[in-house]
Amino acid sequence: MAFEPIRTERLILRPSRLGDADAAYQRRNLPEVARYQDWELPYTRERAEKRMAEVIAMDGPVDGMGWSLTVVDAAAPDRILGDVYIGISWGGRSALIGYTLHPDYWGRGYATESAQAIVRYLFTDFGVRRVESSLHPDNPPSARVLEACGLMFEGRSRQSFWVGDVCSDDVQYGMIRSDWEAWCARPRHRPDRVELVPVTADNRHAVGDLVTHKSQERFVSPMLGNLREALAPPSRNGATLVPWYRAIEADGEVVGFIMASEVTEAHATPYLWRFLIDRMHQGRGIGSAALDRFEQWCRDQGATEIEVSWATGPGSPAPIYQARGYEPSGRIEDGEIHAVKPLT
Repeated sequence: MAFEPIRTERLILRPSRLGDADAAYQRRNLPEVARYQDWELPYTRERAEKRMAEVIAMDGPVDGMGWSLTVVDAAAPDRILGDVYIGISWGGRSALIGYTLHPDYWGRGYATESAQAIVRYLFTDFGVRRVESSLHPDNPPSARVLEACGLMFEGRSRQSFWVGDVCSDDVQYGMIRSDWEAWCARPRHRPDRVELVPVTADNRHAVGDLVTHKSQERFVSPMLGNLREALAPPSRNGATLVPWYRAIEADGEVVGFIMASEVTEAHATPYLWRFLIDRMHQGRGIGSAALDRFEQWCRDQGATEIEVSWATGPGSPAPIYQARGYEPSGRIEDGEIHAVKPLT
């Protein structure tokens, strides 16, 4: 049965046409597009036309072959944004996905919208049991696209991906159908109650199982690092920090972790140095509610301000903290921006 175009809120993913070759040639010949992809430059018009003819000859994904769809603007179908790739293997049981958009359309969520639609199609209509993808380790925006689809980091193979004479590591992401079903069923609503509760024998396993997205680990320490710091806290300003840590509960379910320094004679200002919301519960307003509770705890301890630090770069929590009144002090601590929020 011929493939039917997929429509999303803003896009149409349709079978490719011969006339799409020119846009593919121009798009794939851009250095910023090819930088983390599997082709060498120059990407010729002849190659684009040959590939388009191969894709057109297929009615849809075929086991053992690679297929692609053209992504166009639903409001202006003549406007080509890019393409998505589907590679089927293991007798139709597994699928590899990829996506390539023109730079004019980066940063608008189109890649995520396209990838989410393809993942849904592969699990529900095509019937695969597994969806996977791989990316260059220096391409975190692509990792965030996959994570927004529910795919999980599965590993990194060293010096395993070659493009011509250039070799790099390869980062693998994947999910099976039950992962996807759990991702789709995850709670999206704002919880009625968010609390900071002690870590106890009853909830310690749930706390230890908390996990953020892999792409966020540059900014958010995994739970192993958090618990290690709680067990053997570092020194700050010449004195060892006394850790104060809590599990974050949303409607009775453990969904995050927060750790700061106790108010002591050596550290009169609480320092927030660990904060994590589980990947399945992000985007629900839990982080903001947890910070409200934490800041109130600081006031209750008699603190007049709070210290925090953050790394810079795409995905940094800086905008979140700054929106709450944490202002950079001008200091750099361990390569991170130091900031302070006065408490009123």
